Amino acid sequence: MKKFLCLFKGGAHTGHQSRRGAFSARPPCAGAQGLRLPPWAPHFRICATGPRGLRRLSPGLIIVFVISSLSLFGPLFVRASPYQIDMTRRLRPPSAEHWFGTDTLGRDLLARVLAGGRISLGIGLSSAALSALLALLIGLYAEGVREFFLMGLCDALRAVPNLLLAIALMTALGGNAACLIVVLALAATPVTARLVRSTALVIRSQPYIDTARLQGAGRGRILFFQILPNILSPLAAQMSFTCAQAMTVEAALSYLGAGIKPPLPSWGNILQEGQTVIFSAPWMIFFPGTFAALAILGINLLGE
Repeated sequence: MKKFLCLFKGGAHTGHQSRRGAFSARPPCAGAQGLRLPPWAPHFRICATGPRGLRRLSPGLIIVFVISSLSLFGPLFVRASPYQIDMTRRLRPPSAEHWFGTDTLGRDLLARVLAGGRISLGIGLSSAALSALLALLIGLYAEGVREFFLMGLCDALRAVPNLLLAIALMTALGGNAACLIVVLALAATPVTARLVRSTALVIRSQPYIDTARLQGAGRGRILFFQILPNILSPLAAQMSFTCAQAMTVEAALSYLGAGIKPPLPSWGNILQEGQTVIFSAPWMIFFPGTFAALAILGINLLGE
């Protein structure tokens, strides 16, 4: 009696399929968990994460979930406005009325940190998604002469530090959030495109790709059903690192005055405002710095 049952498009799972390489677009069946593939998803498997995998995933997932939940749903519980100026409450320490204290203009620091979290996380996620899309377009369609020019351009951009490249592009394009997302995505695309391209070349050299060609599969079918599914896993991990790096660069740009402009809050420009009162009002540095560090740490742990 067979131990594992698996339904694939076109027939049952065979022993030849089970001996395929690690890059096979039809991974082993999850029959050990008593699961079957649904008929509408012939090229995907149902994965079950064991307790050990959950333990590795928990720290980063919990940190990201808590930070993002506080940033998204904080306005439901914090009544203070992050933009309301009250000079009579300037630089008040943390209290029951203002949990994180107030800033140099009397604005509630908790409200500004949470609002800055929405902006910083949104910029990081958006730039990571745009970078992944550009990297897929470059890495999958770069062949022949196009590969020479596109990969050469990526290598040239990789030679420039991301922060310097972002400062130069922000100076030319402007300081709004949309431009910042595009700049951070362009700065991160070369590394991601090189990853996609190298992974695609490895997958194309696998025997089952030649088998698919002999069976009459076209270039588009091989690309979308054989190569692309196997690229998504390393690409998702790279997206998490890109998001963390984008948040770091955004905070640095905002701190230097080249990123998000006040009165819009971001963790970077809140730190910049607090540097002048770091000894008299240390909460201006402590709370936004802690939120930024925890968010970046959580995203990196989640990617690993």
